[in-house]
Amino acid sequence: MEKKERRGIHRIAELASVSIGTVDRALHGRNGIREATRQRILRIARQIGYTPNLAARALSAVKAGARVGVCLPREIHFFYDQLWSGVLDEARRMAQLGVQFEYRPVRALGEDDTRAFRQLLKSEVNGIVIAAGNPGGLSPLIDAAEEKGVRVVCVSTDAPESHRSSIVCVEPWRNGCLAGELMGKFLPPKSKVAVVAGMLAATDHRKKTDGFSDSFPRYCPGGNIAGIIEGHEDEDESFQKTFELLGRVPNLAGLYVNTVNCLPVCRALGARGLAGKVRLITTDLFAEMAPYFQRGTISASIYQQPYRQGQIAVRLMADHLTSKASLTPTVHLSPGVVMSSNLQLFREIRLAPVKLNLRNHRSNHVPSHE
Repeated sequence: MEKKERRGIHRIAELASVSIGTVDRALHGRNGIREATRQRILRIARQIGYTPNLAARALSAVKAGARVGVCLPREIHFFYDQLWSGVLDEARRMAQLGVQFEYRPVRALGEDDTRAFRQLLKSEVNGIVIAAGNPGGLSPLIDAAEEKGVRVVCVSTDAPESHRSSIVCVEPWRNGCLAGELMGKFLPPKSKVAVVAGMLAATDHRKKTDGFSDSFPRYCPGGNIAGIIEGHEDEDESFQKTFELLGRVPNLAGLYVNTVNCLPVCRALGARGLAGKVRLITTDLFAEMAPYFQRGTISASIYQQPYRQGQIAVRLMADHLTSKASLTPTVHLSPGVVMSSNLQLFREIRLAPVKLNLRNHRSNHVPSHE
């Protein structure tokens, strides 16, 4: 680190009344500090015109041949649209430091991710960022990669039995607990509710279901989970199974959708004449959900900060490869609650109708989405 940069960091620490280590974590997007402290440090850095020694880091990255592989579902909409936005925005910034990126999207969560992972290993990347939709199949591949020195950062959903270096996500069990507490406070005692999951084989979906199932009865005396269905992120399957569930379970008081695939559930409620009558708690946010909030079909949604997840996962990996920063084993973001009163505060609504187009970011291996 050059003397000028050292002086800059010391000056920021002095003005912010924090340690040099805290300044370093804030400037490099690492965890371990409060978000308010991070923003205060970044504001001070801007005010004094501080910029880190990017040239030295870029040279380090070039010398190391830093290459990062990214394997996420290529869904152009909903949750993964925002996750990709965070990944690609941070990748553009890291590209200025000499870090190269190779993208191997898969069509859907858990589909062909083992094949994509093998392809990335063959392309000799130094690190891999992946949404582990198929943890059983991926775990031995992740372990083999780590043994070869290829670091793996899971994002959004985990492969907890593997030796991956880090996981970046909103902790799923607590995510489900939050939804269960909200539902329990919305409904009267002895209410019956159900869960619409994506696929319980995915760690994220299973733990959210477990958290909700544990939390709801504690906040709704005598309440019970009347059913758990898997929609496998398929709109037709989710609609049909939800429609059948609503007909099969009389007096169902609430539904919790623990994936972003909530529109078919909204449509099923409408088809049964139950929109606004059955409390619906969803997950995450996208522009097409806004009318359902406004009409009262959706009572609340649990927000998982997908854009921020993508940013942090790439930044962790790039910082490790360019400056040997340690990889924190776990980065858990705090879930938020979206309701009609704060709907307009979220980037998914504020930035609508902007659409992410991955065709502008192919960088060797990003296929089109036609």
